[in-house]
Amino acid sequence: MAEALCRGSVASPCGEVGVAGRVRGAAAALAESVPVGGYSSKSTFPGGRVALTERKARPLPRNLEAAPGQMNLTIGKAMRWWEKGLQPNMREIESAQDLADSLLNAGDKLVVVDFFSPGCGGCRALHPKIAQLAEKNPEVLFLQVNYEQHKSMCYSLHVHVLPFFRFYRGAQGRVSSFSCTNATIKKFKDALAKHGPDRCSLGPAKGLEESELMALAANTDLDFTYRQKPDLIPIADAILKEAAAPGGPWLPLPATTTQLFPHGSENWLLSSGR
Repeated sequence: MAEALCRGSVASPCGEVGVAGRVRGAAAALAESVPVGGYSSKSTFPGGRVALTERKARPLPRNLEAAPGQMNLTIGKAMRWWEKGLQPNMREIESAQDLADSLLNAGDKLVVVDFFSPGCGGCRALHPKIAQLAEKNPEVLFLQVNYEQHKSMCYSLHVHVLPFFRFYRGAQGRVSSFSCTNATIKKFKDALAKHGPDRCSLGPAKGLEESELMALAANTDLDFTYRQKPDLIPIADAILKEAAAPGGPWLPLPATTTQLFPHGSENWLLSSGR
């Protein structure tokens, strides 16, 4: 059995010389097939010749290339809740002058002024329904006033509770003013149904009340100017004043002249600008 082991391939104490020879032969073959320091080599691997080359970096697509020393990342701006669901007939007011001009330029159209605050939970809950009503009534103009950005203007307009709405219509001016929430949305719908139908005004749009315009003009925080309309005076007083003026063309009139135009007649009032 010892002789068989010596003649075999298994290393044993009696086969030290034969095993060492076989090891030296395998090492020489390995050194010949894999030279040190080369990029290509002969190999006994069944796949044959293996070539090793340096890998070049692939160019970036043109849309991902950046200018040297500059990297621009475009991140979409998050939409704020009062900007969601906006319709073409909804717009945010930028200033007191913008509000006054928008009302005057609306003509016979119904205008709804929506006073809101970004931190008002009732305003946020009500906004989707207002946007839906604006979509169903494209002929109505909806103006949004951000209370946080226009606090001084809202104080001058006596707006102290939110959400708050004011309705304006042509020569009638302000036709409705109220506060409502989701629970009282019927109040808003009723006002919209009452003042929304088409009609023809017998004069230019009135817009803000004169007291409101004067309050805005007196507010030093606002860049707003208002020229007060000329007062109306009785026509009889106007005639007497003109006749009594030095060098006037008329002779002094008797006191009974003032009785020619009784109160309530269409000639009773005369603009002082004439």
